[in-house]
This record gives sequence, C-alpha cells and structure tokens, in this order.
Amino acid sequence: MRRQVQQFTNFSTRSATDSSSSLLKAKKWDALVIGGGHNGLTAAAYLAKSGLSVAVLERRHLIGGAAVTEELIPGFKELELKRHGLKLLKRNPSSFTPCLDGRYLLLGPDKELNHAEISKFSKKDAEAYPRFEHQLENFCKFMDPLIDSSPPETLQRASSIKTHMKDRLDKSAFWAHCMRRAVSMGQREMVDFMDLLLSPASKVLNNWFETEVLKATLATDAVIGTTASVHTPGTGYVLLHHIMGETDGDRGIWSYVEGGMGSVSLAVGSAAQEAGATIVTKAEVSKLLIGDSGRVDGVLLSDGTEVQSSVVLSNATPYKTFMELVPEHVLPDDFLQAIKCSDYSSAATKINLAVERVPQFQCCKINHPNAGPQHMGTIHIGSESMEEVDSACQEAVNGFPSKRPIIEMTIPSVLDKTISPHGKHIINLFIQYTPYKPLDGSWEDPAYRESFAQRCFSLIDDYAPGFSSSILGYDMLTPPDLEREIGLTGGNIFHGAMGLDSLFLMRPVKGWSNYRTPVQGLYLCGSGAHPGGGVMGAAGRNAAGTVIQDWK
Repeated sequence: MRRQVQQFTNFSTRSATDSSSSLLKAKKWDALVIGGGHNGLTAAAYLAKSGLSVAVLERRHLIGGAAVTEELIPGFKELELKRHGLKLLKRNPSSFTPCLDGRYLLLGPDKELNHAEISKFSKKDAEAYPRFEHQLENFCKFMDPLIDSSPPETLQRASSIKTHMKDRLDKSAFWAHCMRRAVSMGQREMVDFMDLLLSPASKVLNNWFETEVLKATLATDAVIGTTASVHTPGTGYVLLHHIMGETDGDRGIWSYVEGGMGSVSLAVGSAAQEAGATIVTKAEVSKLLIGDSGRVDGVLLSDGTEVQSSVVLSNATPYKTFMELVPEHVLPDDFLQAIKCSDYSSAATKINLAVERVPQFQCCKINHPNAGPQHMGTIHIGSESMEEVDSACQEAVNGFPSKRPIIEMTIPSVLDKTISPHGKHIINLFIQYTPYKPLDGSWEDPAYRESFAQRCFSLIDDYAPGFSSSILGYDMLTPPDLEREIGLTGGNIFHGAMGLDSLFLMRPVKGWSNYRTPVQGLYLCGSGAHPGGGVMGAAGRNAAGTVIQDWK
C-alpha cells in the first residue's frame, strides 16, 4: 500500500441512520475500525481481504481523516472528491524558492536542471548535490524494511511455548537482516547514517553545502509539521522520513492526486468495500466496550448504539484512544502516564485559498497568467536561510506566531484541472510556526485569525506582488481547528511527535510498538503507531497483519 493504490469505482458509504444502526447491531463483527482515515481504510481492506467481517466507523460525514477533499467555495474543491479512482500527477520541477534579491532556486528530478540551478549560487554545491541525493537514497533503502514491517516488540502476554519459539525466531531473523544490511553498507556509511539520524538538520546540511537558500529549502522537510527548529537534534531523521516515499516506483518523486488527496481515501475505501468491508459515516465512537475479562467487546456510539466485535482497531491518535475512548481504571497507570506525557504539540496552520490567478513571482521576470515551472511543485516562501527558519521557530517557542512565517505553497490546480473552474486556481499554504495557545491572542478570535492570515498573504505579496488582490476566498485551520475538526490531538498531523524518542520500538510508547495495546483485542492502526506520519498506509497495513496473525 505504501507504493501503490489500486483504482476502484462505485464507491459509497452509509451514514449512521436507523437502517445502518440496525445493520451494525445485527451481528457481532470480527473487527471494527475507529476512524475512516487512510490508515484505517487500509487496515479494513487487508482485514476484509483475509475473510474477516469488518466495519469502519467514521465520525465525520466523509471518509479520509486529514486526507479529504472538501469544497472551499462553490466550484472549488480542496481535499474531498466524489468520484472514484486514483491518478497521480508528478510534479516537475518539485521545488521553487524565490528570493527577494531577484534570484530563485528550482529543484526536481531532472539532474541537469538541478546542476544548472544550484550552479547559479555555488559550483561546489552543484557538484555535491548528486552525492547528497545518492547517500539519502541508500539510507532510504536501508530503512524500507523497517518501515514496511511491524517492530520486533517483546511479547506482552503469556503465550504457548510454540508462540514463544516462533517469536524468538522472527526477532532473530529481523535483527540478522538488519545486521546484513548494515554490513553491506560498510562502517563509514553506517556512521554517516547514524550521524544523519541523531544530528540537527542544520549540521547535516552545513556539512554538505554552503548556499543558504539551498540549505533552507532542504531544511523545511526536516521541520514540517513539527515544533522543532533546524537546530534540534534528530531533525535529520525527519528530513529522511519525507523523502522515503515513491511515486510509481520512482524514489523521492512528489505528486499531486487528481481530484485532491481525498481521491486516495476514496480509492482505498473502494478497495476495502470491494473486499467486503462496510463503511459507515456520521458514526462517532464515544467509548470502547470492555468485558469482565478485560477484553474489548465492541464500541458504544454517541447515539447510544452498541456495536459488538471481537477486535477493535483505532485510527484515532494514541491520546484520543487511551485517554478518552478506553474507560477509566482499565489501563495500567504507567502506560497511561506514558501516553499522557507523549508530545502532541504542533505549530502548523493550513490555509486553503481559491484565487483568480496564479501568483506572479517578480524574480522570474515573467508576467503572464499561465502557470510556469515555478508553479508546479512546492513553493518555499520566507525560507531563504536556515536562520530565518530558526527565528520563526523561536518566536513560537516563546508563545507567539512567527512574525515572518515559513510558508510552503502548492498549487495543485496547475496540473489537476478537475478541482477549480477554468482559469481559476486552488492554493494550499502549510504555515509554521503557530503555537496552539498564543500568548498575544486566541485563535477563537476572528480578528486575531484574520490578522495572522493577512500577515501570511502580505509576506507572499513581497515575493509575488498582487497576490492578496487575487484571493476569492479562503479557509484556515489552526492547531485547535485541526484537533476539533479532524481529531488530531494538539493539531499534530503525525498523531504525535516524530522525534527519535518517539519512533520504531518507542512509538507510541515503549513496550507497545507492535500495534497491540494493554487491552486485549484493541489495536492501534493510525499514524501514532510505527512508522508514523505520512500518507502511505503502512501503519494500517502492518496493524492489520498483526490482527490477522493473532486471529489465526
């Protein structure tokens, strides 16, 4: 599921009406999945394919979690789609960074373009960049088996001698495989790999390059969606995490999804339904049902409906799952403390806009309404140096939204003609840094929200004069909005921090990294489990594999 999603049609869901409530109550399900995000849908697809009876319960009126397409203003669709199938639109170039001094940097899969663009700033960096990409690609190959499999967690419950022996053999095979790959890399490259994992992104990039705008462009991938600075140890791993993906087998290639990211969720949902899963929207789970034996018995919906099942998989955040859905006095105190103390902080805000025209960047010296190479990929605004990124971060650490926010702009409608009227465009802004509870105001105050939005638009005007005047309408999601509307604790898009203390055998907490939980029959299948955030479905697939293994 991480590398491809099949195309399906005839997708439909049920809403939690009287008829669907009767359907849910009519039998005891093998498995219930809480949350119709892409990981939950992926888990449901694999479980149903294995022959289990599965129902997905989604709180909202549509599936997809954070990967949805919803209408922004009439005629413009931003992250929700009502047709089926999946079409990936590769972005080339994939990155554009304008500079106030009139220069710019384009980067993408074209090696000749990269060399020519970086050479404008530094011949030395242009020569080093292919070696940098090659090293990261080798590190990604090393990480692939770790991402695609369940962590080798210690058995949490008493089991048969046969199970213990199989577990020992599986762990031995896992670590032997890792050792073989480490040996094949060689000590020097392995030390470089450990340096990347443990170091701040700034150290890694300073060791490779001298050009500030190049380093800043690359550094944004190391801090996106986090509260971290480029100088925070461990951000080198986050940089690696964001280039692990593939598009049709091409490593590190970013794509838009025709129809918006909701098309991914619809395609996976269709796969689940084709395999036999039932998907119900407007079905909010209020509590888990726990039997006298301490094993999960099903869920209680907010309308009072009890739905029975043998197992439950939660695609909600670890905090939501264990602090709100599991009844009190069920979980061990040390486990609850670990969940409570996990880092769910976020400093990211999303603004989706409908605009009259594509922004005209003055550094490109071109003034026409059509989209050019500079509009195809991620456009980095306000990040011409790593110190600018760090300054923006420090302001949020002190409790204030960044005076000069770091903005990643994408314009999917330049490639995807299905999401906006002819000649008009959809623009997505991913903005950092915005604290959950700012000290100088409240995100609940419309004037405060508008002031920050205008701050962002004004910054874009500095690079693309007239941008503000092109805006037809916009929608803004701050960290509290992301928590309230999508269920992301703290507004964290990864369901929890992606620091080195929260990965692999320590995600979500030590001792419970293999999707099982202290409640027998309850599993975690969302981004709060290994391998973390990103629209790749690995957590859902791995969790389903664990359930199927336990079922057998």
